[in-house]
Amino acid sequence: MIRSLLGTSLIDFPGKISSVVFVGGCNLYCPFCHNPELVRPDLLEEQFSLSEDDVLASLAERRQFVEGVCITGGEPLVHPGLPSFLRRVRRETGLPVKLDTNGALPGSLSEVVDLVDYLAIDLKSSPERYLEATGGRCTIEPVLQSVAMARSSGEYELRTTMVPGIVSAEDLEKILYATGRVRKYVLQRFRSEKTLAPEFTGIPPYSRAYLDAAAERLRYFADEVVVRA
Repeated sequence: MIRSLLGTSLIDFPGKISSVVFVGGCNLYCPFCHNPELVRPDLLEEQFSLSEDDVLASLAERRQFVEGVCITGGEPLVHPGLPSFLRRVRRETGLPVKLDTNGALPGSLSEVVDLVDYLAIDLKSSPERYLEATGGRCTIEPVLQSVAMARSSGEYELRTTMVPGIVSAEDLEKILYATGRVRKYVLQRFRSEKTLAPEFTGIPPYSRAYLDAAAERLRYFADEVVVRA
């Protein structure tokens, strides 16, 4: 399940210095994904796996230096062992937990939402473009169920990677019309150095000016809008 551990990050858990646990495997096939090695089965087979015991020991050793743990992927919720791992993280390290998810598995999310202190859900594009954005694997409906769950949980954010050809400023408004007003919405700049589908590699990202203008259009839909460029 666990493919790698980043000891220290300043950007993955808002407001905290964190360690990041990368989980392999995903239920979607987003062509613009910048972690293909965590999605493609052929690449997953070539990767070294870390044991939960080793990861937890490393996290326990870092309690003096980090303030939280981010679990990301891939898609962590595809693994049935995730709930027990999260319980061990909380019990053996005492660190707050952030979970990154695509939101497409609301049933699995319901099993862990009470074990998570901060939830980040990716929204890929507008409802009519969701199948395209997820490689034909998912519509927006199950993701909206996860968003509803996030509203009743602790801290959360919704976020969209701004991929030219997949999502535009106009699509963002359609996304937030579907979700209703949210607490925090994040626009992430597209990274095209390495992508799941070769045709997305090297695509120039939107400019910072475009992202800032798109964010300004969303002020009526969210309490806080953030651009991560």
